[in-house]
Amino acid sequence: MTTFDKILPCVTELLHAHRGTVDLLDWLLINRDLNGRVRLIVPEAIETEEAIRSQMGVFAESLAEQLGAHSHPAKAAILYEASRELASQGATSHSLEGFGHVWLADRLATEGNWAQIAPETEGRRRVVFFSIKGGVGRSTALAATAWTLAQAGKRVLVLDLDLESPGLSSSLLPPERQPAFGITDWLVEDLVDNADEVFESMIATSDLSHDGEIYVAPAHGADPGEYVSKLGRVWMPKAEANGSLESWSARLQRLLTKLEARVQPDVVLIDSRAGIDEVASTCVTDLGANLVLLFALEGSQTWNGYQVLFEHWRRARVAEAMRERLKVVAALVPEIDRVAYLEGLREHAYEIFVESLYDEIAPPSTDAIGPAPNDNRRWQVRQIVEGWNFDEADEGAPHSPWSVHWHRSFAGLRSLQGRLAVIDAQEVKAIFGPLIEGISGILDSENVDV
Repeated sequence: MTTFDKILPCVTELLHAHRGTVDLLDWLLINRDLNGRVRLIVPEAIETEEAIRSQMGVFAESLAEQLGAHSHPAKAAILYEASRELASQGATSHSLEGFGHVWLADRLATEGNWAQIAPETEGRRRVVFFSIKGGVGRSTALAATAWTLAQAGKRVLVLDLDLESPGLSSSLLPPERQPAFGITDWLVEDLVDNADEVFESMIATSDLSHDGEIYVAPAHGADPGEYVSKLGRVWMPKAEANGSLESWSARLQRLLTKLEARVQPDVVLIDSRAGIDEVASTCVTDLGANLVLLFALEGSQTWNGYQVLFEHWRRARVAEAMRERLKVVAALVPEIDRVAYLEGLREHAYEIFVESLYDEIAPPSTDAIGPAPNDNRRWQVRQIVEGWNFDEADEGAPHSPWSVHWHRSFAGLRSLQGRLAVIDAQEVKAIFGPLIEGISGILDSENVDV
């Protein structure tokens, strides 16, 4: 019996078996539809090439036999298109390993596309706070980071994109400073070209900073109104006058660009929804994040979730586009046995990075570069090690965690606004220091004055 997870292994096996035929094509698209059924899409020129068409028919018969319910019948399993780009419209697509001219086009019911990685934004830095599971203190850490950077005189823009579980804005803004509108209002009004009516009333400044500024774009305004009804529309693509559709992630990118132009921040901090859904994928992969913080609790639930995501990036061949932006954050590190806890977390993080994201490092090659000093009979040898990899103990590696210590005074968001108003900077440093110092260090290295 062939199930969904066996589709790609079966297809890959058949591609190898029919490689002589496949290599005759300029391109081949393996089209997996919304129901998980596979068709082959080939250049339309093949339709008049009887020999190749016949060989592709044999391939289609093998495909239908191997995939069973996950293949269209052999007689209907081949489609012809003018170009691969045209054939893959509306799908997430990537080339298959070992076959540079063979692509998988995956049709998904949602717009979430973890395999489409936007290039890093230039200029001001965008930092995404993300976690596989909720309840890890992610939003609290973001608020404390914003507070600390603003205390240092920086202009910080904060976006609450945890739209289905909003609350970050209440940690930075007292009720009387909440703006009239929020991100959901802008996205809904944008569908009817009315977004300008709410834009100027969707940003508020926090009263927590002294030398800098914290600008907050909340999920919703002071009066949420019909928030549930609005939430059901924010993911909508926008129909353009020419009939094209602008995806919701593209609309969100447009909003963020507009907010940055309005606020001129030094850094943008984005609170992402937890989990592997389309909201999180937009925050992590679509907004050009320069740094993605992976909040983690030590435990199988955390690592199983990140393993799934990393493996998806590896299979989609986009791991190289994401891995250098990632950094693990050890969340809510307990007061007792901290050293052992962090060692265990680092070890498990290292394991999944090695399995999915780090390059396999072959034994180093050698290269003669000249005679050794004072000895003309021997030559200096330089070891050459290629690949993107890190030692487990390397503190600068993505898997090596910045820690956030659990502390009872920061255990909940409800009182965080009041807590930060009277907090001692040394206490913030004691709890969030490694995280904040790490972010500041990266911003410094990228020529952002933090």
